[in-house]
Amino acid sequence: MLTLRTPSDKLSRAGRTPPGRVLRRRPNTRAWTRARSRTALAALALSALLAPGAATAQQRELNLYSARHYQTDEALYADFTKATGIRINRVEADDAGILARLKAEGTASPADVILLVDAARLWRGEQEGLFQPVKSAVLDKRVPTHFRGGVAAQGAQWFGLSTRARLVVYDKSRLKAADVDSYEKLAAPALKGQFCVRSGSHPYNLSLFGSMVEHLGAPATETWLKGLVANMARPPKGGDTDQIKGVASGECGVALSNSYYYARLLRSAKPEDRALAEKVGVIFPNQDSWGTHVNIAGGAVARNAKNRDAAVAFLEYLTSDSAQRYFADGNNEYPIVPTVPVNDALASLGRFKAETVPIAKVGANTALVQQMLDRAGFK
Repeated sequence: MLTLRTPSDKLSRAGRTPPGRVLRRRPNTRAWTRARSRTALAALALSALLAPGAATAQQRELNLYSARHYQTDEALYADFTKATGIRINRVEADDAGILARLKAEGTASPADVILLVDAARLWRGEQEGLFQPVKSAVLDKRVPTHFRGGVAAQGAQWFGLSTRARLVVYDKSRLKAADVDSYEKLAAPALKGQFCVRSGSHPYNLSLFGSMVEHLGAPATETWLKGLVANMARPPKGGDTDQIKGVASGECGVALSNSYYYARLLRSAKPEDRALAEKVGVIFPNQDSWGTHVNIAGGAVARNAKNRDAAVAFLEYLTSDSAQRYFADGNNEYPIVPTVPVNDALASLGRFKAETVPIAKVGANTALVQQMLDRAGFK
């Protein structure tokens, strides 16, 4: 079992529950982990790490700082421990909190692996020198080049592990798919008073807007952002699920949402959630041009990792077929490895063309985009 602690707690080892805290129940995936652990080992070539005497006592544990707060990841970590014998000690916080903690801890940081859920944050961690390059034949083979950061002779600074598509959700009773089949059309005057979105400064939107800079150039992107503001049905608020609800209720005609929020509603055990998803239309934008924007969740080896071999083995494990299936089945994400199938909910949306802008470039545009948002009055 893994012990969950708040961001301010110290690292803890598995099985030591802090007073007054309750462990979240891990999904019933014992059969799943037993069936795939040997496959994961073979695919990742961990024989050297697992051979008798190959790892010191220190290397048999891993300190993980994670911005992934998904209960379904519990089985993912447990599978790695069962397969390798390496214990995982975990600290959870949001992306910004993790980066701040790493900077504050400096060389004394116990962190070995960092998991973040946005390209802009991964880029920021790289720029601040919080990661170290990794050269791995497994990762080079499994992770497409445009989903890696800081690629150099010494290796990449971070690796994408799963992706989410930035969908357009629309009211089928008011609009046609052709009205909203590109991100550019969201700023069209015909949609005045219909557009809903969460905060422009949220990482999901910063990444999308950063990719628009790559496609349109900075001046045209700023004009586009001003058009989005002019079309808003209400000030930005809530999360992506709230945007879907806004469209379903008629408050909004069109909105943006990451794909896994919509897939979660489709797979929900609650009839009202499924009815909500079925009430709206969804579009993969820009299929006739550069493709739909995709953001990533990714991982890196911490700059001052004490258990580097275990850290690299963990990242390699997260790109195995079994772990990639769990990203899809457990949290409705698209696997980073293109040969791994998606779940039924995502499959029902169909195949789509994704943009291929290097994620590192998208992250590098974050500061520029924030200045544009301020000038456009996009809160």
